[in-house]
Amino acid sequence: MSHSNSRKKSTVLSFFEKKAAGEKISMLTAYDHFIARLLDGCKIDAILVGDSAANVIHGFDTTLPISMDIMIAHTAAVSRGTSYALVIGDMPFLSFQPSIETAINNAGRFLKEGLAQAVKIEGGIEMVATIKRLIECGIPVMGHIGMTPQSINNLGGPKIQGRQASSKAYLLESALALEEAGCFGCVLELLQADIAKKITSACKTMPTIGIGAGVDCDGQILVTNDMLGLHEEGFKPKFLREYANLTPVIVEAVKKYISDVNEGLFPNEDESYGAAKR
Repeated sequence: MSHSNSRKKSTVLSFFEKKAAGEKISMLTAYDHFIARLLDGCKIDAILVGDSAANVIHGFDTTLPISMDIMIAHTAAVSRGTSYALVIGDMPFLSFQPSIETAINNAGRFLKEGLAQAVKIEGGIEMVATIKRLIECGIPVMGHIGMTPQSINNLGGPKIQGRQASSKAYLLESALALEEAGCFGCVLELLQADIAKKITSACKTMPTIGIGAGVDCDGQILVTNDMLGLHEEGFKPKFLREYANLTPVIVEAVKKYISDVNEGLFPNEDESYGAAKR
């Protein structure tokens, strides 16, 4: 397959360039090789190997239980399926909070073992010292503020952020501090659209990536499974647009397979080896 007409690989510099040019950034999540290859073939700008794997793949209620080892395995699988997209490993709960040294060791694992090109860290101004040190070590960092799932117990559940003046001030101060620290992007999750717009225009170089944060962010991210309709029944957050509804398609296919097996219709002669041709 010729790659002569394919665009150059997406990098952290692409994020800064797109922001400067006023071009939008597209991101989705992936946790396995096959989906990563599909997204990469569509020329998605970046793939986040989200700690949402805890919910989507492993069936936990929150993102808190997932371990570094499991995240590294998912990230390596995704990285092996990509040649264009920027692969970002999501630092799981307690992989960076205890100390800067812990953060460096774990973030380094995402690049060395997970073959990622960057990591994402939840938290605002309080994480700046850690983020600066990681960037000094050659590890690109994406920020994440607003509804930060790892702080779900502090936040009292998935609540919209940026409604009170104090929350707005903290979010804006955090975004500017993350930009100054050198983050190549920042996820804004479940933010009032007005504060997301204000943050996006206040940040001159660092692009914002929204999820439930309105249309004015520099880019958008969704969980791929959610966008494809592969989720629990009744899961309908306001920000989610389903581009496909694959659950009934899969259910129908599985039921047909079971029926064909039970009735002796699968496999047929053409699907069997060494069968006599009549």
